[in-house]
Amino acid sequence: MKPASPSVCSRLLLCVLCISLAGLPSNLCAQTGWLPTSWFSQAAIDPQAMFPLAENDGPWLVLATTFRGEGARDDARALVHELRRANKLKAYTHEKSFDYTGKQQGLGLKPDGSPKKMRYANAGQVVEVAVLVGDFASFDDSRGQKMLAKIKGLRPESLSGASGKSQSFADFRKLVGLERGAGKGPMHLAFVIPNPLLPEDFFTRQEVDKFVVEMNADVTHCLLDCPGRYSVRVATFTGAGTFDQKAIEKGDAGNALANRLVEAAEKAHRLTQLLRRSGWQAWEFHDRESSIVCVGTFQQLAVPQANGTPAMDPEMTRIIAKLGPDPSQLAAGNVVPQSLDGILLDVQPKPIDVPRVPDNWR
Repeated sequence: MKPASPSVCSRLLLCVLCISLAGLPSNLCAQTGWLPTSWFSQAAIDPQAMFPLAENDGPWLVLATTFRGEGARDDARALVHELRRANKLKAYTHEKSFDYTGKQQGLGLKPDGSPKKMRYANAGQVVEVAVLVGDFASFDDSRGQKMLAKIKGLRPESLSGASGKSQSFADFRKLVGLERGAGKGPMHLAFVIPNPLLPEDFFTRQEVDKFVVEMNADVTHCLLDCPGRYSVRVATFTGAGTFDQKAIEKGDAGNALANRLVEAAEKAHRLTQLLRRSGWQAWEFHDRESSIVCVGTFQQLAVPQANGTPAMDPEMTRIIAKLGPDPSQLAAGNVVPQSLDGILLDVQPKPIDVPRVPDNWR
């Protein structure tokens, strides 16, 4: 076994430091004086800030409670500020509107054969604002489960009932008789949910198996370490190709394939290093059939423009343009891939999902 490199040792020491600090009260570290005071933000919180939830908050959070109706925003804001200020929690709000004023198609048909139309009994538009606390890697993340237990026992002043204006979960619990348990906090029905802003396929992405994880274990800039949801694949190297017919007849086709996979991995590694030296945030990834090189870290594929319509992330567009087909050849009408130190890039870079590693495997 080769000795750990200085960078690996540094990462281990940093992890130990972070774990040690995590077990201490947040105000203790700031007051003992052995850490620089610049590490702790002293900026005042905007009293009107709603701390809206974003895609990169999560992917799992604790739904503490929900407010609806008139005053929902004010009550949610007050709770979020209290959780952040008094409990030092990463609290967010997430707002959703419901329109119950329009006609709805009912069951069955009218005598003339046209579909029945129905109206809601209590027509109106309702605003609901959820208060969530995060961020956790999975549903059964131990940190998330501890946070869930903590939130269930909290008794925030903003939920004391003295100042609340909206109809909250507390009102609902009184309605259905769930508030009978003595000693329970006003958020004792909190539960863990996925981030509602993430795309539907986020939790269905294919996970890599242990063998592939082991293949990438010693890779410095591995795509499995990419913190984003997406990256842009700029080069693909496969083990497929034309093998020596004599080698196939001798039964050496397996060795030939293995050699090509090794060659593919070496090209991907060399290209990653070249791109990194050129200022690109490059990642490499190896599996049973190929090796790829990606560039960039993105939480979403599209971002809203000034007019509100979504468009591809500008940095993603820049990567595709800069590392796509050779611009000089493209101007002449020829689609030719670029090369870097003799290594060909893909003719059409494209965004891909960053592969997921099952929890507790790395």
